Amino acid sequence: MSTNVIEEIKKILNKLRPYLNSEGGDLEFIDFKDGIVYIRMLGACVDCGALDSTLKDGIEALLIENVPEVIEVRNVVGEEI
Repeated sequence: MSTNVIEEIKKILNKLRPYLNSEGGDLEFIDFKDGIVYIRMLGACVDCGALDSTLKDGIEALLIENVPEVIEVRNVVGEEI
């Protein structure tokens, strides 16, 4: 896997971070494998009722639009992958 793809993913995630931080949340990049970006939502994002919307309509949509290799974003809960 090209490290350029991972760097591009991280760059986009870092641009989203201030919006999440302003609501008391954050995210952590975990892995990129087989077109799927694995992230862990942190802080207020964990219990937020809008988590699915933020994940799919926000983060996933933005990554798919800007990084052709990305097909999906998944939230990692605990130690799963």
